Amino acid sequence: MNDNKTITDIKNRHSTRAYKKTPVPQDVLKEILVSALYAPSGSNHRLSRFTAVKNPEILQQLNQLVKKAFCELPQEGLNAFQLAAKKHSANAAYNFYYEAPVLIIASNEQEYPNAMADCAVALENIFLAAESFGLGTCWINQLRWLTDHKEVREFLAELGIPENHMICGAAALGYSDEKTKNRSERLYDIISIIE
Repeated sequence: MNDNKTITDIKNRHSTRAYKKTPVPQDVLKEILVSALYAPSGSNHRLSRFTAVKNPEILQQLNQLVKKAFCELPQEGLNAFQLAAKKHSANAAYNFYYEAPVLIIASNEQEYPNAMADCAVALENIFLAAESFGLGTCWINQLRWLTDHKEVREFLAELGIPENHMICGAAALGYSDEKTKNRSERLYDIISIIE
């Protein structure tokens, strides 16, 4: 019904949880990161920061820190998603970014009231730009949940993420290695048009 490329990319985008080892070309990664800069920002403040990590050793170090941090978290006060992550992190094969070749970390100033909204719309631009290049993505929450964990914070600071920034979310990025697209049904009955 619709041959609009943007609409097609929106409808084709889905969460990818298996990635090939194939590196993302530098020029493609730069274009995807630049797309984040064109997202809306509350009062045009533009305080979000995007840190792309490609180095496999750094990604593995970060994964080990995340696993350790989840093991140290007390179960009390965790929501169901955090509890599931804590449980999964105990598995030796656990990898919070699904072994994607790139992890893009979105951060923003802790005191800025629109931090989450600004980063969320920017990450959506990243997801859609990635889809347009034939790349898979997945929203990653674990760093947001561990944004105040001492060792994780220190490691992120070494990567250049300012200490006054909260982690709002992250994107796993790479070429999909999924055999089938795992796409959930859309519930059209939640759309209303008032005339």
